[in-house]
Amino acid sequence: METRAEPQSDRRNPHQTRRRLLAAAGLTGFGALLTLTGWRTGPPRTAGPSTAAPLADGHRRPRLTQTQLAILRDGATEEPFSSPLAYEERVGHYDCARCGSTVYRAADKYDSGTGWPAFVQPADPEAIRRSPEPKLEDVSQQVTCARCGGHLGRVYDDGPPPTGRRHCINGHALVFIATDA
Repeated sequence: METRAEPQSDRRNPHQTRRRLLAAAGLTGFGALLTLTGWRTGPPRTAGPSTAAPLADGHRRPRLTQTQLAILRDGATEEPFSSPLAYEERVGHYDCARCGSTVYRAADKYDSGTGWPAFVQPADPEAIRRSPEPKLEDVSQQVTCARCGGHLGRVYDDGPPPTGRRHCINGHALVFIATDA
């Protein structure tokens, strides 16, 4: 004797349906709460097209590295002696790695012994912005690029003449452009 199975009904258990709806609503609400409080969900953001700035000759700068993004966008500080620009001695100028704006001149660079490129003054006073450092306002001020707002480093009042200021700049936030003497 053969037994036939009765076809299952398409009707779901109302208790299971209710549980699924409540779980979905709870997850949606939790995601909205995370978004409103500033928590990011999903994969980390990657650099977009804004990280490639046009140069004067029509070429484009390469995309920024993770270290450059951490410094310029998030205000991080590189490890001392980690940038080759701390040792750069050629004639030229230093541009913001994010937007290409000239921010410092090689003629104003000196060896502060700190492990970061140090300058007595910017290439032009309008090339940078100085703002109080929230945690260190009595000790230093934050330096950002005036054009793009990228974090460059800090300025201290313990530098050599003629300004008495030490612009202690993250080398990874800069691009060196050599020029003829």
